[in-house]
Amino acid sequence: MDPVVPRYGLGSLADVVPSLLAGLDVPGMDNVLGLTTTSRICILLVDGLGWHLLREHGSYATFLTSLTAKRDPITAGFPSTTVTSIAALAAGMPAGEHGLVGYSFAAGPDEGQLLDALLWQRHGVAERVDLRPVLVPEDIQPRRTAFEHAADAGVAVRLVVPGEQEGSGLSRAVLRGGQFRGVRALGDLVSRTLEALHERDRLICYTYHADLDTIGHIYGPGSDPWRRQLTFVDQLAAAIAENLPQGGTLLVTADHGMVTTDAPNRIDFDTDTTLQDGVLMLGGEARVRHVYTVAGAEDDVRARWTDVLKDRAWILSRDEAIAAGWFGPRVAEHVRPRIGNLIVAASAPIAIVRSKVEPLQSQLVGHHGSLTADEQLVPLLMTANASEPT
Repeated sequence: MDPVVPRYGLGSLADVVPSLLAGLDVPGMDNVLGLTTTSRICILLVDGLGWHLLREHGSYATFLTSLTAKRDPITAGFPSTTVTSIAALAAGMPAGEHGLVGYSFAAGPDEGQLLDALLWQRHGVAERVDLRPVLVPEDIQPRRTAFEHAADAGVAVRLVVPGEQEGSGLSRAVLRGGQFRGVRALGDLVSRTLEALHERDRLICYTYHADLDTIGHIYGPGSDPWRRQLTFVDQLAAAIAENLPQGGTLLVTADHGMVTTDAPNRIDFDTDTTLQDGVLMLGGEARVRHVYTVAGAEDDVRARWTDVLKDRAWILSRDEAIAAGWFGPRVAEHVRPRIGNLIVAASAPIAIVRSKVEPLQSQLVGHHGSLTADEQLVPLLMTANASEPT
């Protein structure tokens, strides 16, 4: 099986907002996705709603399934994980440019330090170490976001997201340009989204829902709890669509899909000395790992990991992964050191866990991050109340 390399510039999450902004006459934006929209747009991002999962369990999501006719999926980007995908969507560029190259990665001057980019704290230590004062989010991701370009052109941007995300490291890094409308549950998520869509004539509202991903991690994608949660997500999307204002569009997408991994297919780095030898740090997550090697040990580490994983993973060097376009057509010079000396991306339903450093994550059933179709392909669904507001 070959990896599903993201279709950057043709059909990826990084292309969604620029394509929408082109329709709103924002300078410098290109509608590569050929999207037809109206002047008030809601982007509903459902964390963990993979294309294959939606198609397989469509009877639990009749509204969303009705929008899949004649719609092709797009690719999430690499790694196919929440941090990288939200950055790609909001910044309008792949990881090679926005620089958030995974759930955890090497950042800053301190050797041996990994940034947990979801919580913006030091990864792999028991105490919570807030890294915002040291690894300033605006410095880690200095590029102007697509949302900032929208605001510059007079397009209002609203962020209907969990209230605790306001001021977080990730929000400061990639959601710049938008005004927060913090929410707590499904009810106020719908209400505040609809309120936002009535605020201005030219507006993008980014609405985020996380619970499907949480359920998938704990019980597995496609499990009975997951299917029941999918029904709630379907009702959420339908509630927004049914109440769109004149000139309103709903676009539904996701940050990644998900695969099930069972206990026999979990490879534990923390107990396997063969995998540990020559490794300085291990970043990423269970389905895709940044392997930072001791100087001069890269070839030996690659040989050992290949011997253990065999054909269950794609193992590329940093230069090979960049040349293959995994992180996008361009990788900025300051981003290159954040990528592991080796990139290990699972091709089979395995998980490379860390039972001591990541005890909770190591017990999860559902995982994502790699380049399989189940993880990469996400929906791009649209419906509109096309009449313009008066």
